[in-house]
Amino acid sequence: MEGGKPSLALVYQAVQALYHDPDPAGKERASVWLGELQRSMYAWEISDQLLQLKQDVESCYFAAQTMKMKIQTSFYELPPETHNALRDSLLTHIQNLKDLSPIIVTQLALAIADLALQMASWKGCVHTLIEKYNNDISSMPFLIEILTVLPEEVHSRSLRIGANRRTEIIEDLAFYSSTVVTLLTTCVEKTGNDEKMLIKVFRCLGSWFNLGVLDSNFMASNQLLMVLFQVLQRDETSTNLHEAASDCVCSALYAIENVDTNMALALQLFQGVLTLETAYHMAVAREDLDKVLNYCRIFTELCETFLETTVRTPGQGMGDLRTLELLLICAGHPQYEVVEISFNFWYRLGEHLYKINNAALHNIFRPYIQRLLHCLARHCQLDPDHEGIPEDTDDFGEFRMRVSDLVKDVIFLVGSMECFSQLYSTLKEGNPPWEVTEAVLFIMAAIAKSVDPENNPTLSEVLQQVVLLPETVHMAVRYTSIELVGEMSEVVDRNPRFLDPVLNYLMKGLREKPLASAAAKAIHNICSVCRDHMAQHFQGLLDIARSLDSFALSTEAAVGLLKGTALVLARLPLEKIAECLSDLCAVQVMALKKLLAEDSTNGKSADPTVWLDRLAVIFRHTNPIVENGQTHPCQKVIQEIWPVLSETLNTHQADNRIVERCCRCLRFAVRCVGKGSASLLQPLVTQMVSVYQVYPHSCFLYLGSILVDEYGMEEGCRQGLLDMLQEELHRTNHILDPDERVQFILKVALQEVSSSI
Repeated sequence: MEGGKPSLALVYQAVQALYHDPDPAGKERASVWLGELQRSMYAWEISDQLLQLKQDVESCYFAAQTMKMKIQTSFYELPPETHNALRDSLLTHIQNLKDLSPIIVTQLALAIADLALQMASWKGCVHTLIEKYNNDISSMPFLIEILTVLPEEVHSRSLRIGANRRTEIIEDLAFYSSTVVTLLTTCVEKTGNDEKMLIKVFRCLGSWFNLGVLDSNFMASNQLLMVLFQVLQRDETSTNLHEAASDCVCSALYAIENVDTNMALALQLFQGVLTLETAYHMAVAREDLDKVLNYCRIFTELCETFLETTVRTPGQGMGDLRTLELLLICAGHPQYEVVEISFNFWYRLGEHLYKINNAALHNIFRPYIQRLLHCLARHCQLDPDHEGIPEDTDDFGEFRMRVSDLVKDVIFLVGSMECFSQLYSTLKEGNPPWEVTEAVLFIMAAIAKSVDPENNPTLSEVLQQVVLLPETVHMAVRYTSIELVGEMSEVVDRNPRFLDPVLNYLMKGLREKPLASAAAKAIHNICSVCRDHMAQHFQGLLDIARSLDSFALSTEAAVGLLKGTALVLARLPLEKIAECLSDLCAVQVMALKKLLAEDSTNGKSADPTVWLDRLAVIFRHTNPIVENGQTHPCQKVIQEIWPVLSETLNTHQADNRIVERCCRCLRFAVRCVGKGSASLLQPLVTQMVSVYQVYPHSCFLYLGSILVDEYGMEEGCRQGLLDMLQEELHRTNHILDPDERVQFILKVALQEVSSSI
């Protein structure tokens, strides 16, 4: 720090400015200056002095935080002979400042913990601290705070301690863990129902559970477990205490994941959690969502911990299926956030049962999954007063997506066809409100692809009924029905008689702004699966592609439509492909030409990435089957388009993002026609090398490797490719320091060409 050690008065003035200066610029100057102070050697002494002065909360907090930061990041600055003095000083400070502010106590506790972890000469730090303070009830809060953060800091990335030292620390903490638990038990006995102290005790116990060093047999018979469950059973327990107790139980359950080696503690926790069902119902009755969420977390952690036991011995001992009942009770709560907590468990259960593949076991768990699916369908219902289409970007939309994923993962236990039929029957036999219809269609869409489409009258009937939905139904129902149709493309492929009514239905959606993107995605799916049947509708697809921007499509949906069109194009007779590809590319090429003309007129460069991306997706997915000796039908079209791509690349050569899109488009064009693009090789390589000399974009290196892959074995192309790679390597050597990864790519490509010569 320039100017030597600053005075305490100056430091105090800067701290005051940081917290109280009304001028933001003054705050910023103070922050920068104090940051420099914290990085200097003077910070040790000044922090110590500020803590001794104890002038106010702000200066003490700054000093405590600085001390913690210095110990975490700059402990090496202190000679070993000062370590004991620093430890004693910190312990004095935390005792003197224990009543000033909890945040200061926490910062000093972290400083002491980080010091203990790095100070190898401080042997048995836990024992030292407990022996020093356990008889003083007023010191108990900060002692427990130190003992809470100590295990948490063991795996801190801020501390520069090696693996051997970490192992030594963990062994030391394990040795004294029972002493800590005994201290916490005594503390609870002395302070009775002091809520703040109970919260501290539970946080501390959870911290030691998380480190995984507590003796499970010792804990199984410990009074603290009983206190934990008593707190959770009491209706009058405060929110903060309830959360601390819940966190602690979850940590304990996580710590005994290997149930077989922690049997005694596992049994105590298992029995304890099962007693909480009544308390859960009371929380629901009182509409206390915080407590409901806590109970659901505990029930879920219980199921996660005993998952293997439940699958191995369902209904027996700690494989008791009441654990699943608890989760299904939670799934019945009206708030979807509650059931969402349990999703990971249901995923894991499905995964276990799928791997085991035992029909008898599947039969045991099937009723639970059926009830879960029923609850999920209800949770997916939109509000009756919802207007428009379902949102997929808000919290509820993301929840529905997670439901869709979960249903796909567990549906095998119920049977896709059985579930699909049951869902359809609820719509067919009743007259449910629109929000129920929409939710059922949503779940049906999630499982449609897993239903065998072969000779399936139910699927055919569903498809037939969906495309007959009137335009007067709720917009959300139409939206989800369109998604369902898209997921049933396999059914359309097996039943081509449905193709015309399905396309007519989707075209109606495509013309309406709220439904357009969903309809485009569904058409893309139909094109992908029903390519041969869709060949007769190619002209219609081409008409859509020509007027793509007249529809209210997202970028992704527009590109998807072009992808579907290209997939169908590849199935046309070879003699028709060139003309149709030219027509499909024409809109994009004309748009690029227009942009280039505008650029030359007004001197401003418009962004061509939309059109480049569209051309790229067309080239990427137009893959007709070409026999040996036949001219590739796309060759002529790509040769015609090349001048426009070349000029676009030249115009935007300084813009890395646009050059990347150009290279991507060219890459797929080259891959599309393979060796049929040989006539482009020389002008393309020449332009790449020319631009790379001025603007060394890394995408040229990748495009170069594609060219080597396609033409490296061609006699007439090798020398040109070698020259290109040599030029790129030469330029790369000048601009990098060097970047070993890029060098490696170039040299490998160079070797590939050389080895084929």
